[in-house]
Formats: sequence, C-alpha cells, structure tokens
Amino acid sequence: MARPDPSADSRGIGQVLRLLQAEFADVTISKIRFLESEGLVTPGRTASGYRKFSAADVDRLRYVLAAQRDQYLPLKVIKEHLGAIDRGLSPAAAGPPVAPSSLPQTPGQPVADDFGAAGTELRLTREELRSAAGVSAELLGELESHGLVVARGNHYDGDAIVIAKVAADLAGYGLEPRHLRAFRTAADREVGLIEQVTGPRRTEQTGELAALTVRLHTALVRSRLPRP
Repeated sequence: MARPDPSADSRGIGQVLRLLQAEFADVTISKIRFLESEGLVTPGRTASGYRKFSAADVDRLRYVLAAQRDQYLPLKVIKEHLGAIDRGLSPAAAGPPVAPSSLPQTPGQPVADDFGAAGTELRLTREELRSAAGVSAELLGELESHGLVVARGNHYDGDAIVIAKVAADLAGYGLEPRHLRAFRTAADREVGLIEQVTGPRRTEQTGELAALTVRLHTALVRSRLPRP
C-alpha cells in the first residue's frame, strides 16, 4: 500500500469520516484518531498541522475497520497484516503472511515491460524467500555464496524467488550453484553494456535494451544446440 504525495488527492478528517460512515456506521473521528495513534494509518500534515488523508490512507482505514467488523481481528494482527501488504505479501487468515510462489511471466520473447517493477516491490525475509521458492537453507546459502541471490539491504525481492526456483530445477539435472556462476557473469556483462548506452540510472531505453539482449542470448543458445 504505497502512499502517494499527501498534497495530492488528500482529504481532511471530516471528509474521511463521511466516506467511511457509508460503510461503517459506527466509525467516529475519535476512532480514526485512535487508529492513527496505534500506527495503523499515518496521514500527512499541512503546515498548520491539519491531517490530510490520501486515497491510500482511506483504503487502509477501510481494511482495518472491515477486518475488525468481519473477522474480529485484534489491532495487533491487523497491523501485522498491513505490514505484510506493505512488503508485497498476502496476509493469511491464519499463520504467517504468504509470498507468491511464482511471479507473472510473459510467454514468448521478452519485451521492455518485463524488466519493470514486477516482483521488485516484494520485501521478503530469508525464511519467506525459502518458503516461496521451496528451497533448502543449504541451497539458498550456496546461491548467495556464489552471488546468484543477493539481499537488497535486509530483504529479498521477487527476482530472488525466480532465481532460487530455477536454480532448484537445474539442480535436478545435476547443475549446482557453482556451475551457474557463468550466468551471473554473463548477466553482469550485459548490464555493463546496457549502462554504456543508458548510463547507471534507469531510463526508458533500459528495459528495451535488456529485452533485446535476452532475445539475442536466447537465439544464440538455440542456434548452438544440436539440431533434431
């Protein structure tokens, strides 16, 4: 639930109250303020200190109020669910939040949009990554030691799921993580070539060039395989 600029499409607390009362008749301004004090919503503030709620803030309030009314969840659990959603996970009705076991894949040749933000919004712990990818701690440790899976600060993103799952599939053919370092090296070289053209910052050309390099790589591998 990424929160946009509070100055855009923002509402005062009275406006928010009227919006919510259509669905939650017993909600009050005091209730909204209490939920804010508990850290379940963090509206922006004007220079004079007035609360300004974005559309995402209103959605969070709806989620909280519905979870209380329909599922009788305590605020502590709701707060955990919101934290999971903020990290790109799906909160489960019971048990820990769930990371997607796979990410959307476009059939056929890659296009520029395939190198967008899909999957990068996820912020997984090590155990969440293992669960989503279905890999052992030993395999994940080997993938990290060979630089194939890399943490983004203190979390892992959706690309780490794909890498770990594919590495596990390749292990079934006898290819260990140490055998896969050539793929990492090739990827680093391709990124280096892209940055020669676009610079280190992502531009509109970055995805297009990345798609072209992968298509070239695919064609080169296919052209070198034994013919049927």
